[in-house]
Parts: sequence; structure tokens; C-alpha cells
Amino acid sequence: MTVPRRRLRRLAAGAAFACALLGATAGAASADATSDYDTGLALGAKAYEYGIPLLDTARIFTTATSVNVPDANGHGPVNRFANVFKLADASEKTVNAPNNDTPYSIAWLDLSKEPQILHAPAIKNRFWEFELLDPWTNNFYNITSVPTKLGPGDFGVTRGGDWAVVGPGFKGKLPRGVKKVVSRYNRVWIIGRTYVRGKADLPAVGRIQRQYSITPLSKYGSRYTPPTPARPDTTVTQATIPGTQPGEDPIAFFQALDKEMATFPPPAADQPLLGQLKAVGIGAGLDPLSAGLSADTLRGLRDAVTQGPGKVTAAALAYYFANFDKHNGYLIGDLGAWGTNYALRAIGDKLGVGGQRANIATYPLTLTDHNKAPLSGSTRYVLHIPKSRLPIPTQAFWSLTLYDSSSFFVPNPLNRWVLNDLSHLRKNADGSIDIYVQHDQPTSPKQMSNWLPAPAAGTGFRLIWRLYGLGKALPGVLNGSGWQPPAVMPCDATGHAADGTACAS
Repeated sequence: MTVPRRRLRRLAAGAAFACALLGATAGAASADATSDYDTGLALGAKAYEYGIPLLDTARIFTTATSVNVPDANGHGPVNRFANVFKLADASEKTVNAPNNDTPYSIAWLDLSKEPQILHAPAIKNRFWEFELLDPWTNNFYNITSVPTKLGPGDFGVTRGGDWAVVGPGFKGKLPRGVKKVVSRYNRVWIIGRTYVRGKADLPAVGRIQRQYSITPLSKYGSRYTPPTPARPDTTVTQATIPGTQPGEDPIAFFQALDKEMATFPPPAADQPLLGQLKAVGIGAGLDPLSAGLSADTLRGLRDAVTQGPGKVTAAALAYYFANFDKHNGYLIGDLGAWGTNYALRAIGDKLGVGGQRANIATYPLTLTDHNKAPLSGSTRYVLHIPKSRLPIPTQAFWSLTLYDSSSFFVPNPLNRWVLNDLSHLRKNADGSIDIYVQHDQPTSPKQMSNWLPAPAAGTGFRLIWRLYGLGKALPGVLNGSGWQPPAVMPCDATGHAADGTACAS
């Protein structure tokens, strides 16, 4: 912003008047500079929150498709499934918050040339799903064995089938028996999950995964085999979000966002915000460096990117504590249908991108104990589930996973990162269950089956439940009136929690 020039009406004014006038002009310039900076910072913060999920998805896409043949870690070229045939362990550092329940089948669709047809075989007596996400991380469709319907998708699927995912503007016909799934964009991220009943069940799951396929519409009905490159290459190139690495100009974040929005146009509901962001060169086809902005406005935009991760983290914590009491100390929500809730979408990207609708899975997360103190390997904890809260009301499965503060598994002597409905949890005499979360191994053999190993003293961690297929229990879980995960209770010097529950010995 340029400060208007002041007209001097009296050229013969005294020295005192001149000094006062110059001082006022300098003060106005300083105020305007501050205003420009604040404007850049405020709008830049909104744009960062709005755009980080889109750019994070672009980063994941670029990394995942940087190979020309599928590998065993979920990387592969477009329009191909990349199956992961093993369970994640403490060496997994690629995907935040990996699960130990469902090996993944990952695919990225490019619908720009023609629709792609997904195929799944008959899968009975086992949870499975294809979760479809758009570039803005909206879970716009699900194909799953979970029977409860909420939102677009096919539910209770056990006979398998074929689904044609079509891009915007498709007018052609589909073969008989093929269901149409309409995507707003030509890029679709598919996260396939197939439930595994322990390591011994992995070969059976692998046989199912190998039957998942993607076929171009023009090749459907033939014995289509994806082409094999002359020089197969599984070297993964790790992409980053522009403007976020040391030495990069943070303005590159907004330039990349502008390009992504041109490729994947925002929905009409976003126009009120986009109208504001246009003033600082943020929007499809725009560029802040070509928008005639002042140096102070650009400085504000740069600081917004630098401060962005911290602000999203602060927003996540604020949201977490605002709902702390309602959910017994956990963060619980319906993910994947964000609408214009850009703050929650950014939080979802921060805590675990790829989250899906709550009717399929709910992911209660806790970062603190029941007293709101951060979880630490220096403390022993107990989670008490009374008999009245058992069994846990899931139609598919449940699990409780421990992660370090970066959302990766913690190495431990048992290689145990999860307790779930397959664990042989020991019940108390009254039918209740106590789960022990601590670093040291319990001295009592009877408590070993209920022990979830925590990191060493002084190291923070977090806990995530996975509740797949809550069915009729879902509304109560979401609004806090029904089943809630057990509180994480710290143990005192006497070996008991505040509610009287005995801790592990």
C-alpha cells in the first residue's frame, strides 16, 4: 500500500511545523506498513489453513507415483494398485499413524483420458473397503463390507463387483453390471483396507489383495494386463511441499497452491474466502509476486507459511481440549466431509491425512491423561473398561494403538504396538478389563496380555483407537452421550489410579 502524499499548503511554515508534519507523515507510513503486514499475515494464515490439505495430497501423490512399477510399500504408477502385504512395524517411517489391523492397497487414479474400473472379488466374513478421496481430502465415496449406510457409497458389499470411477463431464455408457462412481476431479486417491487376523492370516489377505484390479474402460471385458516398463524402477523420490523447506521462499507455497487450484477448482461454497484471498494474489491462475503487493504484505504472507504448522497444531489442541470432557479425554469427530470447515480439515491433515467418514471408522485420539497432562513414558497409566461398557460396540473390529509423538510405532521387546479384539485380554473377576500403558514390563505374568508398551522415561506419546463399523452406537459416540473410550488414568505412588483401579505391578 502506498502512503498518499500530503499537500503543503504553506511553504513558508516554521521549522516546528515542518518537523511536526514530517513526524506525522512518518507515523502514517509506519502505521500503513503495519497494516500491510497484518493484512498479509492474516490472509496468508487463512490461505495456509485452507490450502495445506491440497498441497499435502499433492506431495503424497508425487511421492507415491514416483516409481514406474508397484512396490510393496504402497507406491506405484497411476491406475495401478500398490499392495502392502505385511503389517507395519517400528521401522515404518513413511506414513504417519500406520495401522496394524489392515494391510493397505493404495492407488491413484488419473481419469483425464477415460474412466477406470475398480474390481474386488467376493470377500465374506472379513472387513474390507475402498475409500475414495478427492485432492481436497474429502472422502466422497466408500465401497465397503460395513453394513451401515451414511453418505454416498456401497455398503455391506460381500459379493465383490465392478465400479467405474468417472471424471467430470463423462457422457459415455458403461457396461452392464458396472456401477458408476462420479468424481468431481480427474485425480482420485484410493485407500484400500483388508482386515487381517494376525500374521498367520497375511497369506490369505494377500490372495485377496492380488485380486483387486484397475482396468481402463476401453479395456474392460478383455484380459487386460497393465504394461510393464522396459526398465522397472522402484526408487521412491520423496516430494516436499513448496516453500516449507529451509532456504526456500515461503511464497512458493502460495504459488504452488494457485497452480493446484487451477488444476482442481475449489467448490462454489469456497467463493467467500477466495474473494478475500484474491486481494493478495492467492487463487487459481494468480501469483502473489505478480499482484503488485507491498514488501510488507509479502513479508506477512511469508511469515504466515512459516507460522502455519504451529498455528494448525495450536488449533488442534484447542479443538481437542474444547471437547475433552464430552469425550472422556479424547478427540472424536466425523472426518472426510469437511464442507467449509477449513480449520477442521487442516487439523485432520495434521493428525492423519486420509481419514474417512465416521460411519466406516472413528479414530478417538488422546494426547494427555485424564488430568490433561501430556502422556509420557515416565508415568504408568491404566485404562479401565467396566463390564457395562463391554463388548466394545463395533460391527467390524476395534484396536488401540500407541505411537510416539511423531505418530510412529515405539520399539519394544514384544514388538507389540496394538491391542485389539484379537488380543487375549484378561478380564477381572467382575468382567471388566484393565489395559496397562507403561514403559516397564509388568512383573505379574497375568498382566502381560493387557500391557501396551510405552516409550522410555521422558518421551511423549499418543494413543489412537480405531472403531470400525459402530452402527447404531455411532451417534452416541460422536455427541458424547453414548459409549466413549476409557479415560487414561495416571498411577500414583500407591499403584492405583484416582478412580481406585489397580495399576500394573
